[in-house]
Amino acid sequence: MKITAPLLALSIMLPASAFASGGTVSSAHPKASEAGQEILRAGGSATDAAMAMMLALTVVEPQSSGIGGGGFLIHHDSKTGKVATIDGRETAPKSATNTRFVGPDGKPMGFLKAFPGGLSVGIPGNMALMAEAHKKWGKLRWAKLFAPAIKLADEGYVVNAALADRLSVIKGIWKDFPQAQSLFWENGQPKTTGAVVKNPALAAYLRTLAKGGPRTFYSGANAKAISKAVSTAPRNPSVITTAEIGAYRATPRDAVCTTYRVYKLCGMGPPSSGATTVFQILGMIERFDMKAMGKDDPRSWHVIAEAMRLAYADRETYLADAGFVKVPVTGLLDKSYIANRSAMISADTSLAAYPAGKPPGAMAMTTAPSSDVAGTTHFIAVDGSGSVASMTSTIEGPFGSQLLANGYFLNNELTDFTFAPEKDGAPVANRVEAGKRPLSSMSPTIVYNAEGKPIFTVGAAGGKTIIMQVAKTLIAHLDWGMSAQDAVAAPNIYYSGDAVQIEANTPLAAIGDGLAALGRPVLKAEMRLKTNAAELTPNGWRGAADPRSEGMPLDE
Repeated sequence: MKITAPLLALSIMLPASAFASGGTVSSAHPKASEAGQEILRAGGSATDAAMAMMLALTVVEPQSSGIGGGGFLIHHDSKTGKVATIDGRETAPKSATNTRFVGPDGKPMGFLKAFPGGLSVGIPGNMALMAEAHKKWGKLRWAKLFAPAIKLADEGYVVNAALADRLSVIKGIWKDFPQAQSLFWENGQPKTTGAVVKNPALAAYLRTLAKGGPRTFYSGANAKAISKAVSTAPRNPSVITTAEIGAYRATPRDAVCTTYRVYKLCGMGPPSSGATTVFQILGMIERFDMKAMGKDDPRSWHVIAEAMRLAYADRETYLADAGFVKVPVTGLLDKSYIANRSAMISADTSLAAYPAGKPPGAMAMTTAPSSDVAGTTHFIAVDGSGSVASMTSTIEGPFGSQLLANGYFLNNELTDFTFAPEKDGAPVANRVEAGKRPLSSMSPTIVYNAEGKPIFTVGAAGGKTIIMQVAKTLIAHLDWGMSAQDAVAAPNIYYSGDAVQIEANTPLAAIGDGLAALGRPVLKAEMRLKTNAAELTPNGWRGAADPRSEGMPLDE
């Protein structure tokens, strides 16, 4: 593969530190990126830097992720050349039955009723993921990785526009959650941009974790704090026992890989729907000359939209935790199956409907969309040796369940399950079950060139739009030759009901009429999205952060 040099215009737009001669980091918050950079400069590995960013984001981006949630990590080892993934997705407690989110009338609850409080909390996985990753690929002492986050919690950080916005959105719910109010409100109102937040309870607990190790999270006082927060929740109290918290384990899994043109791409398998759905989209558009059509041709975006709808139909039917449901990953990525799905797509007209297919090895399941709130965060670290750690982390919606334990927010991840256990008399793959991990759209991805060398990594935040953000960024970089920064910044596309949804006030909006002429109504909308990426350039690895976010790339 020929790797294009950075454009001069791009080098003017980005800080010089974004051009790395060795390693690089990128996250959705400057303070988290600084934490990762600090760890790299101290001799840490890509994994060390990524875990330090995960901890820092617990402090400065509490609306999106943290140690009270879970995540997926994909890792490339420069020494062995191997790619591996770790599943730190939350699990449902024993109290979770198929009817957990079904009301007395037999109908699924509304999301707004289900997510606040104890009913939505899954057993957190991020600390177990961190322990597993550090054991495999860490270089620095465990305690060293906590230093930046502890400092931020102790000394405070400034509320940025993203946090202020989320605080204003969640304002009406917090009348029932005084612990959250005590951290983020002053004078009876949510803190606004420029205010300072300190979190002494979290600082104290991070010191305990740094000294005591990861099992300190899953046993003793912290396990009791989680259990108590859930059982005494002001809304939707529920049960998570200390024993099942202690039994949680992060799970190393084989990466799911495919080919696209001359490239090899690897990502997360179930319970993530990310790799299978992103790779299906790419597989369906592979027969089209996307490079020749280019980013300004409505037909390019039309083809992407058609592939998106077909891939998401399969996602909603077949994807779930493979420990509970037979997920036909091999069949979904079978080249012949994808070719048959692709044959349904015309560059000039839209399909009348987008049914799920019948991939090889699939059991009969029912299409039933799940809720997937636009939260989450992604961060990337590449060290000087070329090892790559790319992780998506989440507590689900803004501030998760709204519940706190030791200064960190507990997730509302169980609302990622499909609330209805059956539809039309057939089981729903992503229904609630005790011990099960809810379906996720998180899509951390690594791209390799024809020689097997990693050249690109990407991930995003934003619920189900994560898949499309990642697919769009890959297409923009691999087909349209955009730099990582330009690919991340490129317009996004999604769907809303029968319509194609495109990002307002972007070049894509300018060709909206041409896109609509191909058969689907087009809606122009503001999209709260954030993607982070990194690419290998002739000058080393270079990070990229979404201009829609407050993210920042920094070099080693």
